[in-house]
Amino acid sequence: MGIEINDDAVARLRDAIAGTVYLRGEEGLAAEVACFNPVIVHDPDIVVAVTDENDVAEALRFARDQGIPVRIQATGHGSETPIVGGMIIATQALDTIAIDQDARLATLGAGVRWAPVIVATAEFGLMPVTGSSTSVGAVGYSLGGGVGPLARSHGFTSDWARGFRVVTADGEVVTADADTNPDLFWALRGGKGGLGVVTEMTLELVPLRTLYAGSVFFEGDAIADAFGAWADWSAQLSEEATTSVVFLQIPDMEGPPPPLRGRSLLSVRFAFPGDAAEGERLFAPMRAAAPVYLDMVGEMPTTAVATIHNDPEQGAPSWIRGLMLDSFDRQTSEALLDVAGPGTGSPFLALEIRQLGGATARDVPEGSSVGGRDSRYTVSTLAADPSTFAELAPARAAAVADVLADRISEITNVNWSAGLSDPEAFEHTWPPAIFDRLATVRATWDPDGVFAFGPAPVPR
Repeated sequence: MGIEINDDAVARLRDAIAGTVYLRGEEGLAAEVACFNPVIVHDPDIVVAVTDENDVAEALRFARDQGIPVRIQATGHGSETPIVGGMIIATQALDTIAIDQDARLATLGAGVRWAPVIVATAEFGLMPVTGSSTSVGAVGYSLGGGVGPLARSHGFTSDWARGFRVVTADGEVVTADADTNPDLFWALRGGKGGLGVVTEMTLELVPLRTLYAGSVFFEGDAIADAFGAWADWSAQLSEEATTSVVFLQIPDMEGPPPPLRGRSLLSVRFAFPGDAAEGERLFAPMRAAAPVYLDMVGEMPTTAVATIHNDPEQGAPSWIRGLMLDSFDRQTSEALLDVAGPGTGSPFLALEIRQLGGATARDVPEGSSVGGRDSRYTVSTLAADPSTFAELAPARAAAVADVLADRISEITNVNWSAGLSDPEAFEHTWPPAIFDRLATVRATWDPDGVFAFGPAPVPR
C-alpha cells in the first residue's frame, strides 16, 4: 500500500532541509502527526517536519516531482478523518511570535497556539480575537474564519488578519495582503485550505485588558428554566456581548473541577469586552432566570479568557458534529431538551449552542471568503465514549438535526463542518459565489492540484 518514493530523492530532501523527514514505519512519524483526537490516526507515506520556509519549499518541490498529494498539519486540532497516503507537512515547529506594540500587530508562526499569544499581547494591554480553546493553533483556526468569545463584538478572527506569508505549490514564498496578491489574501481569510502553506499570519490586536466574562452553571429542575430563558435573553442581547450555552454530562473522574464531576449541568457562557458594571447589568437576567448552582462570571484579565469555555487542554477520544442555524427560540429549546437534555440517554458529553450575529454578520470592507455569516447560531455535539461513536452518537446527532431541521442554515462554516470529504457537504461550506471564486483562486495558485483539500477527485 502507498506510493513508491524514490530513495535517492528522499536522501536529497533530507540533505536539503533543517527539519526532519519521516517515511511510513519510521520511529517518530506517529508522534509528529498525532491528532488532538487520538481516535484519528494518520497514515501518510511521508512526513516533513519543517523548521523554516526553506524546508516548506523543498518539501513542496519534492512532492511535485514525486507526484505526491500534500496536506498540512500544525497542532492536530480539527482532524475528523484519517489522512491515508501522500505527504503531511507538519508546521508545529514554526512557533514564533512577534509583537508590534505601536502598530497593534502580532506576527504568528503557523504552529503557534493561542495561549502564548494571549500572554505575550497582554503585556502591552492588547488581546487577539482568539478562539475559545487556547490550545488550538491560531493560524489554522483563523484560516477557516474562527468563532471565539468575542465573536459578536469583534467578528470572525480572520476579519482581523492583515497579511500572510505563503509558500505556494511551486515552492515560491509570497506575501498576501490587501495590496499584494489580494485574491490570495481574500481566499485565506476563510477559505481554509488548498491555497498554499501559510508560514506566518499577521493579526491586528484589540486594545483590551479585562473582560466581564465567565460561566454560570445550573442543575436539576433549573436547567429547563435557564435554557428557555437563555433563548429569550440571547435574542435581545446587545451585540457587544457574546454568549453560548452547553449541556454537560461530566463523568465522575479525575480532570474536571470537583464541583462539576459526575453532574448533568447547563452552562451559560458570557463575554463582554467593556465596563464591568454594564456587563453585570447585561448578564443579570440569566442570574435571575433560575437558581444558580455555580457562578463564575465576573471581571477577569484577558489572560483568563480560556476559563470562559474551559475547553480541555489535553486531547481525548471524541466524536464531533456541527451545524449552523438561522434562528433559535424558546420553542426550539424545549424540543431540544426532549431529545438531548438530562434524562434522555444522550451520549453527548457536551451539546453546545453559540450565538452569532453582530459583527460576524458583517463582512470586512474589502471582502473575505468566510462561510456562515448569515447564520445566527452554531450547534456542536460532542461524544467522548468510543463505544457510542459508531451508532448511538450519529443516531442521536441525526435526531438533534431533525428537531432543528427547519432552522438549519444552508451554509455551515468550514470550521464547523465535518464533511470535507463529502462533495455535497463541502459545497455547502461556503455560499455559491464564494465557493466558485475559491475554486478559481485555488486553480490559479495550485493549477496542478498539489494540495489535497476537499473531496477526492472522481477517477476518470
